[in-house]
Amino acid sequence: MPSSRLPYLTSRLQGFGTTVFTEITELAQRHDAINLGQGFPNFDGPDFVKEAAVAAIRDGHNQYCRMSGIPELNRAVARHQKRFYGLDYDPDAEVTVYNGATEAICATLQALCETGDEVVCFEPFYDSYRAAVAMAGAVDRLVTLRWPDFRYDFGELERAVTPKTRALLLNTPHNPTGKVFAREELEHVAALASERDLVVIADEVYEHLVYDGEHLPIATLPGMRERTVTISSTGKTFSFTGWKIGYTCAPRPITAALRTAHQFITFCNSAPFQPAMARALDADDAYYRQLLADYRERRDRLCQGLAAAGFGVRQPAGTYFALADIRPLGWDDDVEFCRMLPERAGVAAIPPTAFYVDKEAGRHLARFAFCKTLDLLDEAVRRLRMLTEEAPRKEPS
Repeated sequence: MPSSRLPYLTSRLQGFGTTVFTEITELAQRHDAINLGQGFPNFDGPDFVKEAAVAAIRDGHNQYCRMSGIPELNRAVARHQKRFYGLDYDPDAEVTVYNGATEAICATLQALCETGDEVVCFEPFYDSYRAAVAMAGAVDRLVTLRWPDFRYDFGELERAVTPKTRALLLNTPHNPTGKVFAREELEHVAALASERDLVVIADEVYEHLVYDGEHLPIATLPGMRERTVTISSTGKTFSFTGWKIGYTCAPRPITAALRTAHQFITFCNSAPFQPAMARALDADDAYYRQLLADYRERRDRLCQGLAAAGFGVRQPAGTYFALADIRPLGWDDDVEFCRMLPERAGVAAIPPTAFYVDKEAGRHLARFAFCKTLDLLDEAVRRLRMLTEEAPRKEPS
């Protein structure tokens, strides 16, 4: 039987392979499908941010910059944390800028984990998490969030933490489920982290896209600022995902460790985009209100359309992703369904089992991104309704 191992690839990364986003995007392009798979907007962010980037290029901000981020951006991040959450961070000693949140996650794990350490993650997970844990020489321990409410079992999380556990990786608002962790859940995580002396790595890139409930940064809870690395990204809030400007906020001793890793991964990044994002973070309240209103309308439009097409839909409380149950359509294999969809419906979606180790927990779902214009979402829904109305239902396996 031929080996499935890739030659030259380190054993730590064997089994990860090509990301599902690459496969689905290729299928979408081949069949000229509307791509509701990968989570990037089909529109640009605000003009005032673009103009700030153009001005920065013209003003000569085009060479290597300070490793930890230009002072202007670091100060803007600190102001943002204080303005929205009442958190005080020293912009020079506790804020660091990275090549997107993905690099921030990777650098954090490289900095904090010894070989053999364990990192507790919730599944489904953003797809880089497990690979970043593996590259750090650590081992993931998973706690499963299950359809339809995606609450976690407190006892299961407590059992997942062992004497080898170094950190807990938390994502709220949560991709791909759209879950916003409740206060009681965050308080449980905080108490467990304090009791077991864990660092919490809090991925909060969708912090400004919360439609139901509230985004509560875990660093605001008693005793948590000193053991939390808060990670966010301007790409989601300002719709410039290709600029790759992410950042961490963490106490001084942890930040010193993070910067040691960061300086040997990318050192610095995107010099002309940093002053533009400093300008963006200082946007007035009207911008943030309109951002949320626009995304709420997109969420509602897509979820109502999916329900009308026959999917089982759980309306997400946050992010710009919606999970839909494909079983009412006669399907129970997400990979098979999502491979079929671009050709037969002209729409692309992501199979959530790419984000699970426990494949049975996600194989009846499909993930759709609604970070698209309303006319594109309407056309995608029209195509999905045509598929479900005209095509014979597949008998579940």
